[in-house]
Amino acid sequence: MSADIARRKADHIDAVLSGDVGFKGLTTGLEAIRFEHCALPELALGDVDLSATLFGRPMRLPFLISSMTGGPARAAGINEALGEAAEALGLALAVGSQRIALEERGSAGLGADLRRRCPSIPLVGNIGAAQLLGRDAVDAARQALDMIEADGLFVHLNPLQEAVQRGGDTDWRGVLAAIEAIARAGVPVAVKEVGFGLSAAVVRRLTEAGVVVIDVAGAGGTNWARVEGARDTDGTAVAEAFAGWGVPTARAVREARAVAPEAVIIASGGLRDGVDAAKAIRLGADLAGFAGAVLNAATTSAEAVAARFEALATQLRVACFCTGSADLAQLREAPLQAS
Repeated sequence: MSADIARRKADHIDAVLSGDVGFKGLTTGLEAIRFEHCALPELALGDVDLSATLFGRPMRLPFLISSMTGGPARAAGINEALGEAAEALGLALAVGSQRIALEERGSAGLGADLRRRCPSIPLVGNIGAAQLLGRDAVDAARQALDMIEADGLFVHLNPLQEAVQRGGDTDWRGVLAAIEAIARAGVPVAVKEVGFGLSAAVVRRLTEAGVVVIDVAGAGGTNWARVEGARDTDGTAVAEAFAGWGVPTARAVREARAVAPEAVIIASGGLRDGVDAAKAIRLGADLAGFAGAVLNAATTSAEAVAARFEALATQLRVACFCTGSADLAQLREAPLQAS
């Protein structure tokens, strides 16, 4: 079973790197957002403050390296590069699924060594919602946290991906109750989609269940139904019918903030650059998450990942400067152009 999962995870990386598994006829919606340019910012660019926090840990930049994974050997190298880059720049890091690591007791670079590479940053574990069923959900959650000394745990929701995947987990009865049980047990719970977005109704149910961090993971980036279709040609026709399915990122962020004003909202799903991050923060996000946009760098080196995020930070800082925003709080009030 673990070997099959590892092979599938490696296939996922190859499919995403191919660049041919995006959405069709659906975008993030961020391209429709336009800031009003401020030609008199009355700021020094170098003084713009991009700091943020997550799970009580300070961050120098409001970026989350969103969940990425691969086969065990490959994932170990990716996780090492991501951890080192996140520590160097002061980013948050969310690991990929810990399913194999939990079953094999700490493989794929998801052990104590990862925390040693990034001792000061917010580190977030990751377990699939379906993996919480049929077992002690609280015990599984705590194992995932303890394995990497994480500050919080993402429960990822991927019903569409599972539905089109050969042999996927398709009985989701009891998932919300399991999430609520984890939250009530004191586990700092975050929930994310994998790229089809979270609706306002789902966000409301999650926060009522005790979830404190919401990653909307909206539609417009990598389409995980098409990723599964690329792996299994027999399932391609089913997967392609969902090439335009989901809640676009811009809409998901707006709606999540409206129904969960006290939650930490993370915008991910198709963000391309620091200007997209600025737009997402303006719409209500606290942090901007990047995965596919930095995956190629992650397979190269920690230095490549750091260089990519330094460029993203510069773009975000310039966007703040050119809207007259001294920090992220002011960016959230920056004027937008009328549509």
